[in-house]
Amino acid sequence: MFIQTEPTPNPATLKFLPGEEVMGRQGTANFTSNDEHVKSPLARKLFEVEGITGVFLGGDFITITKEDSREWQTLKPQILGGIMEHYTSGQPILDQGSDATKATSSASEGDDELVSQIKELLDTRVRPAVAQDGGDIVFHKFEDGVVYLEMHGACSGCPSSTATLKMGIENMLRYYVPEVQAVEPVMAEY
Repeated sequence: MFIQTEPTPNPATLKFLPGEEVMGRQGTANFTSNDEHVKSPLARKLFEVEGITGVFLGGDFITITKEDSREWQTLKPQILGGIMEHYTSGQPILDQGSDATKATSSASEGDDELVSQIKELLDTRVRPAVAQDGGDIVFHKFEDGVVYLEMHGACSGCPSSTATLKMGIENMLRYYVPEVQAVEPVMAEY
């Protein structure tokens, strides 16, 4: 198995590409601590590496967040070994019946027209670009002219995430949906 790595805009995160499907079309999963609620054998394995603070599972990539005091050159071999060990074990990415894939912005039947339009713009224009950087941005709610978004993977804690939200996403949404007045981040509910 050949696993590629790519830097992300967030210096505390690194994107790992195992060359195989991770979450596929199931959505994404974000884990920010190794506790009893981690419903992923892969994430549990990666949290065994001391200094790992976050594991984000995307369609075909894994984004790892580390403590600032740790160095990638020390962590990277351990992470690569953990990923390879997981894939050769034959274990699933997520535990059976896991609800960790709730990170999706797709429009649903209960959405009003504005929310559907916002979600469509996020899904087609924002999320693919953010996934290239090892992250995800997920619709949380639209209330009183403000769009609230959850930031996952490399986006969470990224120094440029505020600029991305305000100058990029907010401007784009305000252009296409005049009812949008602002975009604000919210903490993930994992």
